[in-house]
Amino acid sequence: MNPLERAQVEDLAEMFRLMGDGNRLRILLLVLDQPRAVGDIAAAAGLSQSLVSHNLGRLRAGRLVRAERQGKQVYYVAADDHVRSVLRDMLDHIGEAETAGVVQESP
Repeated sequence: MNPLERAQVEDLAEMFRLMGDGNRLRILLLVLDQPRAVGDIAAAAGLSQSLVSHNLGRLRAGRLVRAERQGKQVYYVAADDHVRSVLRDMLDHIGEAETAGVVQESP
């Protein structure tokens, strides 16, 4: 593996680590298709605003979400169609496994 490929693998692994946390994944799914304010995300996810803000900062640093300012309010949305595609594809994959009767074992 050449150095560029190693760097890409490490970047990809970091993105999956960010998405691997249940709270951050829940937040990502909530902002997948529409911009939402921190308070709206917190209410929908059942999390505190400070926890949501902290996780949004990590997701933003990982380029998985972006912020859009509208007046005094800041809204967060999935960074781009690549992020949306990955999450939608994985949701479809889970749905296929469930409809195919695949038994999911816990680790």
